[in-house]
Amino acid sequence: MRLKEILSLYPFSEQFSDTYDIEINEIKMDSREITKGDLFVCISGFTVDGHDYVNEAITNGAVVIVAEKNITASVPVIVVSDTIRFLAMAAAKYYDFPTNSVPLIGVTGTNGKTTVTYLLEKIFQLHANKTAVIGTIHMKIAEKVYPVDNTTPDALFLQKTFRKMVDEGVDRIIMEVSSHALDQGRVYGCDYNIAIFTNLTQDHLDYHDSMEDYLRAKSLLFAQMGNAYRLNDRKYAIINHDDPACKKLKRATSQAIITYGIEKDSLIMAKSIRLTPSGTQFLLCTPRGNVEIRSNLIGKFNVSNMLAASSAALVTGVPLLTIKKALESIKGVHGRFELVQHQHPFSVIVDYAHTPDSLENVLKTIREFAKQKVYVVVGCGGDRDRTKRPLMAKIAIKYADNAIFTSDNPRTEDPNDILSDMTEGLPDSFGSYEVIINRKKAIFYAIQQAKEDDVILIAGKGHETYQLVGHTKYHFDDREVAKEALIAKET
Repeated sequence: MRLKEILSLYPFSEQFSDTYDIEINEIKMDSREITKGDLFVCISGFTVDGHDYVNEAITNGAVVIVAEKNITASVPVIVVSDTIRFLAMAAAKYYDFPTNSVPLIGVTGTNGKTTVTYLLEKIFQLHANKTAVIGTIHMKIAEKVYPVDNTTPDALFLQKTFRKMVDEGVDRIIMEVSSHALDQGRVYGCDYNIAIFTNLTQDHLDYHDSMEDYLRAKSLLFAQMGNAYRLNDRKYAIINHDDPACKKLKRATSQAIITYGIEKDSLIMAKSIRLTPSGTQFLLCTPRGNVEIRSNLIGKFNVSNMLAASSAALVTGVPLLTIKKALESIKGVHGRFELVQHQHPFSVIVDYAHTPDSLENVLKTIREFAKQKVYVVVGCGGDRDRTKRPLMAKIAIKYADNAIFTSDNPRTEDPNDILSDMTEGLPDSFGSYEVIINRKKAIFYAIQQAKEDDVILIAGKGHETYQLVGHTKYHFDDREVAKEALIAKET
């Protein structure tokens, strides 16, 4: 594609197009990936500034540089006020606006995003749709799985990936959308047909100034769906009516609103909920009729996730019976209330719960079916929101008989400092807890202590297969370590 075409969306681009009417091979934002004929866009990140790598990009073959600063280079330099916004516009144009060709669903919220995307994937597959999913665990096109570094990748990666998905005949794209991605403009240029809000609870206050700022970032997904109404391009905002944030999110969007809920009167509701140790039953009530759901997923929080997915499916025309079949066929989601299979007379559950709200939800659910003691192994991530650490600890010892506090991706912080933040101010009489810094030893300890009908929750990492210490990732999978501990208990 010629440079003047790539520049066509950017304001006053005619001042560049005649001068730089050259062929561009690809658009890149990583100087190490540049090849001959590429356009290099300088992005100023949190740790790396692309402007520092212009010479490397040129050496590797860049023929044009787009920057926010006046820099001297041996190839043409285009200076713009915002390279992130430019990158999104250029990528959308270069890859021919792929989300104009396939319906896109975005799921945002503190908890439940991954589960909702999994549920939607299953529903649409049963509806004879070819699906693609982008999220925390991986990216998936039909049955092909690809690794991802961020819950929501950057705009260039997204537009390139969307084009690949369209070319491979995908009928519907479902993606998790993080507050960081919304705030940093990573989803500029994504044309969402449906935006889903799951919930808002404390998290990421290391990044956001306040909970109000966190909500502002989440609301961008709904505000950026636009003001227009088109019969052939209908858009929907699907909002959890039980969450206090729903009022502000309703005001953030001009699109049609579909509410779902358990407690508050909503368009889509779950009634007659019955929780068991092996699953959940409820009556799914919708404007298209009611149907009984018998799901393998456990807990009220998962009922809410199923309502969110059902709402999105219903507005796209999926029959109620197809939704029922999909919800009842899913066995579980990796690292989300995942039961570790073994022969011992107690239960071991691995869950991604890493916020106060998600930890409380999971422990309260376990309390509803636990016959004996409840153990929880939990920590808090380093270089992240410190204010949630004591909250996590208090919830752990409130709902568990025995809490074991341990490391969870300490990053560049001293694990001792993180654990001190968790336990500081806890009175000795306020529940039973142990501090075992080594996560493997903590898991082994909990499993060695467990007796018949006890339940062990290993929280915080879920699907993750690493422990991040300093800037180094070490292989670590809670499920693998738990199995190792269970085998050791047999000897």
